[in-house]
Amino acid sequence: MNGDLRKTARELADFSLPLILSGVLQQLYNWADAFIVGNVEGEAALAAVGATATAVGFFVYLIAGFSVGLSVMFAQTYGSGETDKLPRQLSTFSVVLFAVFSALAALGMAAAPALLRLLHTTEDTFAMAEEYLVIVLAGVPFLALYNVYSAALRGVGDSRAPFCAVLVSSAVNVALDLLFVAVFRWSVAGAAAATVASQAAMAVFLVFYGARRHPALRFARGGPLIDRAALAEGCRLGVPPTVQFSVTSVGNLVLQNFMNGFGTPTVAAITTAYRIDTIILLPVINLGSAISTLVAQARGARDTERAGRILTAGAALMAAVSVMLTLLVIPTGSRLIAAFGAGGEAVAIGRDFFLRIASFYWAFGLATAFRGFIEGLGDVLWSSAAGVGTLAFRIAASYALLPLFGNMSIAFAEAFQWLLQLALYASRAVYKKKSQDNYGKA
Repeated sequence: MNGDLRKTARELADFSLPLILSGVLQQLYNWADAFIVGNVEGEAALAAVGATATAVGFFVYLIAGFSVGLSVMFAQTYGSGETDKLPRQLSTFSVVLFAVFSALAALGMAAAPALLRLLHTTEDTFAMAEEYLVIVLAGVPFLALYNVYSAALRGVGDSRAPFCAVLVSSAVNVALDLLFVAVFRWSVAGAAAATVASQAAMAVFLVFYGARRHPALRFARGGPLIDRAALAEGCRLGVPPTVQFSVTSVGNLVLQNFMNGFGTPTVAAITTAYRIDTIILLPVINLGSAISTLVAQARGARDTERAGRILTAGAALMAAVSVMLTLLVIPTGSRLIAAFGAGGEAVAIGRDFFLRIASFYWAFGLATAFRGFIEGLGDVLWSSAAGVGTLAFRIAASYALLPLFGNMSIAFAEAFQWLLQLALYASRAVYKKKSQDNYGKA
């Protein structure tokens, strides 16, 4: 790796480290719900919290999908030097997304029983799952506001602020989880209330931090809060990944229904394994976000050579990180599942799951690197279409592999999805990299 690539690799590592740490803390407060509930209330309560993951994930996916486009928009604006546009962009999507997700959360609360029945939630966990879901959805608008500010701060090169916000949120969540669940014995309702309070604290902290530390991220005085040009640009970049992420969340409902057919031990094992898997893969996911942000800044500055260096350095880092994560999770995954209070059968299922899925982390890592590159160039439509197509493949593979692998078809189907994504994103990235003259209009 030559000097320029080493410098770029260090820049990627420095930028992504606070994102990784903030992601770890954010997942830890999600873990806190499951960990404390599982150990205090037992496996049924643990499964109830896990059974809501896909439903809650629907809203999280919508927010995360739009945030992909917003991150690209903020970074390209900052890279181009047109920082005077940032206050209008920020105010527009703070107001719009908070209002939209307040309405969606209210609809979700009303539809919670029907949704859980649609997912064939087991009878012994249904009442607890409904109670948890209804309460936790109240935090969705705050999560949307946090993601808008987080995208804006990353776009201007500040990846430390989200870490500070999540640090505050994690402290609030763990303290309230212990108080509400272990002391007051409010069971899953207490865990949900702790999550909502922590999300509100996270959003409020980031709003005040952004306004205090970055003048470009203060709402502009005078004029409307919603700017039509900013709204149009953000929607152009944000709608395709939002559609993809929403389709993904619906697909996950199908996969949750598929998983529920194996019974409570498998539900407890796989949902807990995914909680662990989510935090284990945060270095990969956030390194991909760093690649996307820095490529978007380079694209805004019309620096195609720098964009290419970011891809090369990012792919090399991603390969190394993925291998290290595989070596970490295979011997420790089952112990982590047991720590959540899962029974012996669930722990054995989780061990088998990790043995299979972790062997393919390298494919997920490289696919994420190539995806970050093409999304940073603004090619979100193609990226999103590929994501929808590979999800359909995963769902079909889950059912097709069932006679061969039983409940482990869940792991193999996801692994094969990653391989397909790697082929699609890599081929697109190579094409875009060769088309240097088209970067300006990508």
